[in-house]
Amino acid sequence: MTDAVKKLKELVDSAGSIVFFGGAGVSTESGIPDFRSTGGLYHQQWRYPPEVILSHTFYESNPEEFFRFYRTKMLAPDAKPNAAHRKLAEWEAAGKLTAVVTQNIDGLHQAAGSKQVLELHGSVHRNYCEHCGTFYGLAKILETEGVPRCSCGGIIKPDVVLYEESLDQQTMNRAIRAIAEADLLIIGGTSLNVYPAAGLISYYRGRRLVLINRSPVTRDLSADLVLTEPIGEVLSQL
Repeated sequence: MTDAVKKLKELVDSAGSIVFFGGAGVSTESGIPDFRSTGGLYHQQWRYPPEVILSHTFYESNPEEFFRFYRTKMLAPDAKPNAAHRKLAEWEAAGKLTAVVTQNIDGLHQAAGSKQVLELHGSVHRNYCEHCGTFYGLAKILETEGVPRCSCGGIIKPDVVLYEESLDQQTMNRAIRAIAEADLLIIGGTSLNVYPAAGLISYYRGRRLVLINRSPVTRDLSADLVLTEPIGEVLSQL
């Protein structure tokens, strides 16, 4: 155990209310690619840039291409929680962690056992008919081809936040409250480049801040501890 990991363990052991704020890097060790690192979705060739395909405008104007990309690149039904997901669930069960605030849509935190998960960008496991509101799970998207349709004929839209769409205000408010009340904030697996989600950390009022991310974060966080190893490898040592 390195000195940095020992210090992290000391911070976690002494904390009474931990909040974890995470991004795509939390799930890369489960085989789900992130967006901005080398090899991530933004560095892969596609007919349109991912940020265009994943926009509300593109979804409305070209749903066939949207769902082709969505099924190919955004869904990972066989992915399993990794050591980071499992450790966070363990902390919650022990009463130390009060919330996971995630930008991810893969549902792996819940699969690991976490209950207090605030999904800022929605979830691939929730889908609904835009016409009648009927709810569908992930299986419906996986078993269909082209544009998925409800029995009423309406398009089944994934409950994920696309570019040009607003984040759910209730989820945002809950995340703000959790972060503001924490005495230890751990930020992991995120470059903090996506707003408004990344702006939530400004609500933190505690004195101990930890950053775990494989690549440097340009934003000055004045973190008490910075680790640049894979987050699953780090948390598995605690």
